[in-house]
Amino acid sequence: MIKVGIPRALLYYQYYPMWKTFFETLGAEVEVSAPTNKTALNVGVSRAVADTCLPVKVLLGHAISLLDKCDCLFIPAVTSLGGKTYNCSKVIGLPNITRALIPECPLILSPEINVEKGRYHLYRNIYKLGCHFTSNPFKLKRAVEEAWESNLVYRNKMSDEGIMPDQAVEEICQQNYEPEPSLNSSPFRIAVIGHPYVLYDEYINHRLISWLQSREIKIFTPEMVSQEALNAAAKRLVGDPHWSFEADIIGAGEYYLETGIDGVINVSVFGCGPDSMMVGFVQHRAKELEIPFLPLTLDEHSSEGGLLTRLEAFVDMIKRRGRICV
Repeated sequence: MIKVGIPRALLYYQYYPMWKTFFETLGAEVEVSAPTNKTALNVGVSRAVADTCLPVKVLLGHAISLLDKCDCLFIPAVTSLGGKTYNCSKVIGLPNITRALIPECPLILSPEINVEKGRYHLYRNIYKLGCHFTSNPFKLKRAVEEAWESNLVYRNKMSDEGIMPDQAVEEICQQNYEPEPSLNSSPFRIAVIGHPYVLYDEYINHRLISWLQSREIKIFTPEMVSQEALNAAAKRLVGDPHWSFEADIIGAGEYYLETGIDGVINVSVFGCGPDSMMVGFVQHRAKELEIPFLPLTLDEHSSEGGLLTRLEAFVDMIKRRGRICV
């Protein structure tokens, strides 16, 4: 049985259930890297050039941790998901970056996903990927259909139930999982927006969401809103999108600001050009509505103490505002 390694970084948080279903339906075994830790980050940083952004450094560390645990790695090049929008260069060139910086890496399965090139191009790339595991086109067709259904269930579960990716993955992939009842009835509501690979990697964001929840704050993230609502909110604020991930930041920011949220925290990584532009739109909108907005920028040198100091001040301000309004 072929063992496919999937790094727990970048697009993992958006598509893992779909990828897992696809490969397992084809008879492969899926091996996911452990959550990010100091060793993985340091190894990734040691391989990357200085200008490489933090998420790519994290992925390199995860890829290296899988070298002796799998037969091949799955790192797709997701160029565009349609609508004349595109991913940033780091996502598009990720397979080539990994091959160049980790020469001892095993086979990298790297299909290009570019809906703008048409269905034939997309189906051909998926077929070429499936041929590594089966020559039966009917089995491959079933794997694609089940994978897409798994993706829809995953996305709908997060938006319908208001849960985050880690809990949704547990519920979908482990049938015996029983979620703990939520006891958070806090009147204070904060939207935390940004890319999933930043929001849900607790090592690089210093357990930001867990810290907020421990302070009796009700957290809302982009995944808790339907994709249609996010796209509509982004279009109201800036018009037609140019980036595939505008809904995670601009769309989620506008959507939650319209609901009268108590505050918005944006988490981004140092040196990200698209993020720096998109955050400006949301920050300006928050200023118009007089809603507190906290931009946080992370890199491998970010200290937990500095981050928590800013969070404490932001949360205290929101709670004081709430008491004054009451």
